[in-house]
Amino acid sequence: MKLLMHICCANCALYPIETVRRKGIDVQGFWYNPNIHPFKEYESRLDSVNKLKDSLDIEVEVKDCYGLVEFIRRVAYNEHHRCRYCYNIRLEETARQARQMQMDAFTTSLLVSIYQDTERIIQTGMMMSARYDIEFYIEDFKRGFYEGRRRGREMGFYQQKYCGCIYSEMERYLGLKG
Repeated sequence: MKLLMHICCANCALYPIETVRRKGIDVQGFWYNPNIHPFKEYESRLDSVNKLKDSLDIEVEVKDCYGLVEFIRRVAYNEHHRCRYCYNIRLEETARQARQMQMDAFTTSLLVSIYQDTERIIQTGMMMSARYDIEFYIEDFKRGFYEGRRRGREMGFYQQKYCGCIYSEMERYLGLKG
């Protein structure tokens, strides 16, 4: 199987990449995260993905798009449902890329995070699977969440403090619950 994995960050991608490789799956990475803000955060995460690429000897397609203006326009006055928008744009672009690259399936490293809405991610992935006629690979990678963070630290990857968007940054640093 040829699998395109959306990578939200280097730390979250470590365990899923190694897990699917152990199963004999040919995995390639895809960076597309226009939700990550501010720009320095976006840049730090992309730099770590480039280190991941070299460390794991994995191909990573990068769609470099810092999308602050579009993100704000799309979620303003609906901030509590911003994750839905984030999952939609990232998984739709990953499905589109996977189809274009003639992959067998697509997935996302978001499935490793204990902080993400796994059910919503799976629903979105299945919707994009139907839309682009390509399989959405589902696996619960959560058991490797802390291992990935630990190994990422050891490998010198940037350790982010929040999900990615400016609202999650605000919630993190103001101690608010999202």
